[in-house]
Amino acid sequence: MATETRATAAVIDYVTTTTLDSFPAEAVSLAKQCIIDGVGVILAGSAARGTGIVREYIKAGKESGQATVLGGDTFSCRTASAALANGTAGHALDFDDTQLSSTPDRIFGLLTHPTIPPLAASLAVGEHLGVTGRQFLEAYLVGFEVECKMNEAIDPTHYKNGFHSSGTFGIFGAMIAAAKLYNLNAEQLGHALAMASSMSSGIRLNFGTMTKPLHVGRAAQNGVMAAELAKLGHTGGKDALDSPWGFYRVFTLGAGFVEKSIVGALGNPPSIVSPGVSLKPYPCGSLGHPTMDAMLKLIREDDVKPEQVKAVRVRAGSNILNPLRYPFANTELEAKFCLPFMMSSLLLRRKAGIHEFTDEFVSSAPVQAMMKKVTTVRDAAIEARGFDRMRSTIEVDLTDGRTLVQDADERYRGGPDLPFTREELHDKFIDCASLVLRPDAIRETLTRLESVDSAKSIREVVGIMSKGALEGEPVVL
Repeated sequence: MATETRATAAVIDYVTTTTLDSFPAEAVSLAKQCIIDGVGVILAGSAARGTGIVREYIKAGKESGQATVLGGDTFSCRTASAALANGTAGHALDFDDTQLSSTPDRIFGLLTHPTIPPLAASLAVGEHLGVTGRQFLEAYLVGFEVECKMNEAIDPTHYKNGFHSSGTFGIFGAMIAAAKLYNLNAEQLGHALAMASSMSSGIRLNFGTMTKPLHVGRAAQNGVMAAELAKLGHTGGKDALDSPWGFYRVFTLGAGFVEKSIVGALGNPPSIVSPGVSLKPYPCGSLGHPTMDAMLKLIREDDVKPEQVKAVRVRAGSNILNPLRYPFANTELEAKFCLPFMMSSLLLRRKAGIHEFTDEFVSSAPVQAMMKKVTTVRDAAIEARGFDRMRSTIEVDLTDGRTLVQDADERYRGGPDLPFTREELHDKFIDCASLVLRPDAIRETLTRLESVDSAKSIREVVGIMSKGALEGEPVVL
């Protein structure tokens, strides 16, 4: 554990000296994929009921327009408020990307959904300042890298004790992205780190509620606010990350962090390259995705019909079963953390997308009946293999007496071993964006995002989405 004040200095040095040219071409390419994915889920999440409440809350303030709140009903407000709305939308469907573990003790739940906080901040501040696409991409990548490395370093008790890392570390990704665009100097950045440390928040109690996405929205909002206050001369304590009363010691009850995961590790290599990032094929907790793919494979290979299913058992370790904590779902928010629903949706419709994760489908009689047939089992053998991978086994008892068994493939879809194809990424974006944008605006937005580093101003890209909203009443998920 760290005993010296070095992490704070390492972050400040990295942020103030790193440019887009510092990143390898692979990182830039992956960043553009993550941005396409992130913008897509922001657009879809803008239609979520929880996001709508946040949007109306912001509208009531009648703020001056500096940045755009994306969705079917766009409007402008202050940068921090736009980051709040878009950040909340980006996590509302639990469809945003996930950071990957590099060591067995860094359990998947500990790690962040890394894109949305720096993306929401970069969009808001970038539009306000009229920055180029290269500046926007640079801010996003630097924020992404600091967020991931800081999170990877913390003692896992942070998550195990109940903190939600996408909220507690997302603020640093957002703040750093905003700081790059505002060109904060080393002293200002030190103050911004201290403010972000005090404003960091999010507890796992709120999984399965509207407040979980709000964690990410607040991370984006507070990150922008910390950078803007620092730019204006607001101050904070010294050595924010690793002093005796600094972020790492306080947020782990003294356990601290692994210094080598930050000092000398920032950008070496970038986390977006190694261990990489995972794009989600399903709008729900990523810990269930390999299990969902396993179920889909079993259903297709044996042509399993819903009426054939007598019972289903999902065997997994505590790293999966504890976060996916709902044994039965009554709402779509609970369903995102409910393995029985995930299995039931696939058994009934052979898919589990944004049109399945709705209150109407979750509460339907066929789903409610199927969920009662699914149980989860903590498997000691799977538990003993460690938490660096999302391992599980499905057992399906059929009415004819057969039991079908399928292990989850550790090379899950959307991860570095089985990455999305360009077509799969575009299909997901189109499916998400079609809730709020016209087809022509969707196509143009995709084209612009794929070459975002050549944009003269990020305002051009935002403008396409702002003008491309569907006519009529906004869709509400």
